[in-house]
Amino acid sequence: MDSYRLIVGAVFAVAVFMLFDAWMRERAPVAPAPQAGQSAPAGQQPPVPTVSGGSAATAPALPGAAAGAVPGERITVRTDTLFVEIDTNGGYLRRVELLQHRAREQADHNFVLLNESGQHTYIAQSGLATPGLPNHNSRFSAQKTNYALDPGAGEIKVELTAQGDAGTLLKTFTFRRNSYLIDVALAVTNTRSEPLDAHAYFQLVRDQSAPDGSSKVMPTYNGIEIYTDAQKLTKVKFDDVADGTAKYPANSKDGWVAIVQHYFLAAWLPRGGAEREFFARRLDNGLIAAGVIVPMGSIAPAATQTFSVPLYVGPQEQDLLKGLSPGLELAVDYGWLRVVAVPLFWVLSKIHDFVGNWGVAIIILTVLIKLVFYPLSAASYKSMARMKVVAPKLQKLKERYGDDRQKLHQAMIELYKTEKINPLGGCLPILVQIPVFIALYWVLLLSVELRHAPFYFWIKDLSTPDPYYILPVLMGATMFIQTWLNPTPPDPMQARLMKIMPVAFSIFFFFFPAGLVLYWLVNNVLSIGQQWHITRTIERAKAAHGAA
Repeated sequence: MDSYRLIVGAVFAVAVFMLFDAWMRERAPVAPAPQAGQSAPAGQQPPVPTVSGGSAATAPALPGAAAGAVPGERITVRTDTLFVEIDTNGGYLRRVELLQHRAREQADHNFVLLNESGQHTYIAQSGLATPGLPNHNSRFSAQKTNYALDPGAGEIKVELTAQGDAGTLLKTFTFRRNSYLIDVALAVTNTRSEPLDAHAYFQLVRDQSAPDGSSKVMPTYNGIEIYTDAQKLTKVKFDDVADGTAKYPANSKDGWVAIVQHYFLAAWLPRGGAEREFFARRLDNGLIAAGVIVPMGSIAPAATQTFSVPLYVGPQEQDLLKGLSPGLELAVDYGWLRVVAVPLFWVLSKIHDFVGNWGVAIIILTVLIKLVFYPLSAASYKSMARMKVVAPKLQKLKERYGDDRQKLHQAMIELYKTEKINPLGGCLPILVQIPVFIALYWVLLLSVELRHAPFYFWIKDLSTPDPYYILPVLMGATMFIQTWLNPTPPDPMQARLMKIMPVAFSIFFFFFPAGLVLYWLVNNVLSIGQQWHITRTIERAKAAHGAA
């Protein structure tokens, strides 16, 4: 086996591993739920799932999807982290801006996660799935239209009221300082003369389009996620909901439901212990609804019953998500390599806490990984260096035996035994390192902390491609050097291919985020130094042995 086959084998192994990783991520969830929810056929308004033991309730039509729906008055709320618009026609969140995150295309604008416009719909609704009680089509009223968190206040409450035939609903939104968590409380008062069995629902409604600024080269998951302690994380694709094949855990006493996209998510987080049922359904105009319904119990005449569910609308910051609800940190989808990716991100974040620059943290982490794998890399480079030393002898064997493949193979085996070379010695150490490399790839791609994080000079955002392609070109140059350090393949076609590979990889990396390219560039530079040192040492030892 010559160095050409070794390198091509390693590249093939990496490609196969990445395809396997993509296949594993595509096949999440791990196992089908024992009870499966299923969306209804197109054009029908399906019933909202009912909690075990509860009475059936039909979900009201979605505002905007129902004919004649008219927007109501806008109520605005501003905190230190959020700017929110609430529509009084339904009492739902129709727009949420994240004040500490900037838009991808317009850095002078805030990032908008929830929004209801002509081209995009992503809203959060809540109401009562009981006939005669207010729902997300009811008209609500509020004391005022503008709310702002006072400098010395820790929270602000916005109250909306609506009247139904069977009772009244007081909906209270609680916003807190330095928080992306919105507490949504529904207080139902029974105005009938007999007990009232009420169910509350909380849902997210979204179109199926990819979010603005999403990459087509490196697409990330955009869809529904449902978590329960029994089934863990289940991904529910929009397409599966639309065609009625979606499967997910239905009844549970724990868990949450979310719609996620690259870097951000919105999630309803019912508190543990309460019976709940998850649902995902197709609405008119191609919209998808995902949510949870919970029983409020029997409400006596003139009595009031309150139930609240927090809504998280914000970035996928792992430390923050972990403290909000069990399993919510899994929304950062590292896939089956999570056991490797989580420690890598932890080390990366600790380095950043010390140096204060994510680009520098990436460089230091790359050096640390290189040190950890130094023995394996050294074994690989030693094998390649020995292959380079015996390359002239291999060429003579090929000239001697010509097309006699069997004799050539036997002669090569004898040569490897004489020179004490393991043909696979350069490939196996690389295979061991592949999971770490792929896990770090996902860490750098999915970490919202790197979004709009500057490095130095022209790199203003490590999560976007290098605007001047300097890093990809430098990385291509390092690949040329690595090719030069390896023996030239005797076959002209192989030699040309080896020269083309750095150019192809450079063009491919034009579309990669600068943080990822920075990692590969630093890794290549370190590999060149290590490979050059080992090759030079072996060549000197071989020359000294020959002179003796």
